[in-house]
Amino acid sequence: MTHEHSIHAGPVIRSIDDLRGPAGKLEAVLNGGHADARFSALVCHPHPLGGGTLHNKVVYHAMKVFAGLGLPVLRFNFRGVGLSEGEFDHGVGELEDARAALDWLDAQLHLPVLLAGFSFGSFVGMRAGCGDPRVPGMIGLGVPYRAEGRSYTYEFLEQCTKPKLFISGTEDQFGQREFVEPMLQQAGDPKEIIWIEGAEHFFQGTPSLPGPKLDQMQAAMRQWLHQTFALGEK
Repeated sequence: MTHEHSIHAGPVIRSIDDLRGPAGKLEAVLNGGHADARFSALVCHPHPLGGGTLHNKVVYHAMKVFAGLGLPVLRFNFRGVGLSEGEFDHGVGELEDARAALDWLDAQLHLPVLLAGFSFGSFVGMRAGCGDPRVPGMIGLGVPYRAEGRSYTYEFLEQCTKPKLFISGTEDQFGQREFVEPMLQQAGDPKEIIWIEGAEHFFQGTPSLPGPKLDQMQAAMRQWLHQTFALGEK
């Protein structure tokens, strides 16, 4: 079996030992996809200083959507997280890490990369993906506005004309709708903005609407991927 075929081999999950960024080796996991997959996928995790890792629940559920559609999916830890070498670099070095992950996927699979990110990972991932011709579409989950003293702005999306999906909760404590929606409305078309009623930042419920909302997040992803890239069924 060739190396490339082994990467595509069904639902196999394996650790990646040859992904390196400018700060050194990056811990990564690849979920194998179907041999006839038309895309690969990359999912970026939330803020390292808030405990974000490739095993984050929202990241995992996003991966499951792509994997369920037969796509090979790469998750990785930014520098200084888990077994990844280097130190936290306030989003600057992490952008280079995301680009290194894109380079790895391109070199290994030679497929267009659908990119998704959660919270800080959405900010970094979309910055990496907007100007990269290898990325035909992007998904931002729990797009942050202000979190633990950090503020985020999205001017870079204004000239980004590739398809974009944004999914957030109406009760997101780090991305309040009144601030986030006007910023995302400035993003270049095509775009779709979905607000999940009663969901907080991590797509969990609130007292008024208890219970996890991750299934609603996944359903919105699947519908957009079907409509935009003819993946799966409604």
